[in-house]
Amino acid sequence: MTVLVFAENWEGKFKKPALEALTYGAELAQKTGGAMCAVVAGNNVPAEEIKKLANYGCSKALYINHPSLATFSAMLFTGVIGEAAKKENASCIVFSNTYSGKSIAPRLAAKLKAGLVAGAVALPSSIEPFVVKKKCFSGKGFTDVQVTSGIKIISLSPNAHHIFAEGATNAADFKIEEFSPAMPASDTTVSEVKKTTGKVVLTEAEIVVSGGRGLKGPENWGIIETLADTLGAATACSKPVADMGWRPHHEHVGQTGITISPNLYIAIGISGAIQHLAGVSSSKVIVAINTDKEAPFFQVADYGIVGDAFEVVPKLTESIKKFKSAH
Repeated sequence: MTVLVFAENWEGKFKKPALEALTYGAELAQKTGGAMCAVVAGNNVPAEEIKKLANYGCSKALYINHPSLATFSAMLFTGVIGEAAKKENASCIVFSNTYSGKSIAPRLAAKLKAGLVAGAVALPSSIEPFVVKKKCFSGKGFTDVQVTSGIKIISLSPNAHHIFAEGATNAADFKIEEFSPAMPASDTTVSEVKKTTGKVVLTEAEIVVSGGRGLKGPENWGIIETLADTLGAATACSKPVADMGWRPHHEHVGQTGITISPNLYIAIGISGAIQHLAGVSSSKVIVAINTDKEAPFFQVADYGIVGDAFEVVPKLTESIKKFKSAH
């Protein structure tokens, strides 16, 4: 089985979700006795950056270099990745379940008549038959999916798989092969690109500090940001907070916002409505801080603090600072 992994890059840099997908693909190839190949699509991606993929179990990278690929277009990327899959005779294609992966994977599945497992959280438990565990019911449950098609497509949930320690694999035989498929027509015209700013990207963060209406106003968000800075975390918010304009909409996590799976999620002043929990329930550890001891969040939280956020959070931040300085 040849495993093809889409190594998503942003301005020539490969971020954590791409490295998770590569590691997953390498281990899948090892499990099936096949080979793993990365496909890199972009414009003038530095060779030095592509060579780093060798550190994550990749022996070859197909590099598709074209000015049209400088900005994302689902139709363009679907077309060129499909051609790469045909070239490599790939029987399994792996994406990260990011915005780009969610846009490409279903289109490619239709194009190649392939079975799709969206939101996978583990390597296949069985190869014959091919069975993969994935999230279901907005992240509130898991199910095992059997794929019977000749070509299988998997989109891996961010933070669901470990990453090879850089340098842990043998890069001696790694090669970059330039590939120039016909460029399909694009379905979109990009007029402007706005970059999300912030110290830690929310979808990649291992720790997230999130606030709700219990913060009472945007002027009080300093305690959230200070705690996040202390932990090296990203900041997030509930839907009402984003709707009221207290925080930007790209920080909204929940069923109608971003779905995240950090190692630690700290919810401050958030009641824990089911729509919010749908976006964060895959977090490995959840801490809830709320004055209402009956808040739904306490039913799912691993740790709960019943108290006033304006008293609890500064004390928690100070304690963490003292712990870090002592260690």
